[in-house]
Amino acid sequence: MGVEMTVKLEGLTAQLTHGPSGAVIRTVPPKDNGGDGSSFSPTDMIGASLASCALTTMALISAKENLGFLGGTARVVKEMVGPPRRIGSLAMVITLPAATPVASRARLEEIARGCPVARSLSADVSAPMTFEYA
Repeated sequence: MGVEMTVKLEGLTAQLTHGPSGAVIRTVPPKDNGGDGSSFSPTDMIGASLASCALTTMALISAKENLGFLGGTARVVKEMVGPPRRIGSLAMVITLPAATPVASRARLEEIARGCPVARSLSADVSAPMTFEYA
């Protein structure tokens, strides 16, 4: 079953509505592409989606495999290239607690790298993931 989402554009601001929940997100083009940069841009959402997907997938699979995932944070830096304008790279650093079991770390990193968003990116998009334990 698919998930319906709708988008309403007013000027350069897009209002995205998630059908099942009614949650709303706003996007605006970045300053370097004619917008005011007051919110996520559509391409920013791809970087945020990658980070969210990696962490969420680690949590879901960790619970099934009892890997001792304790949560974490991610930081993504998106770089645009062109022409034509497109995402060139999404460099991400995932920070997990130092208490993350050493025996689980390689598996958790594998899970993050194989999340659905990562697997959906074009091969033209560089998406290196670095992991820190602090």
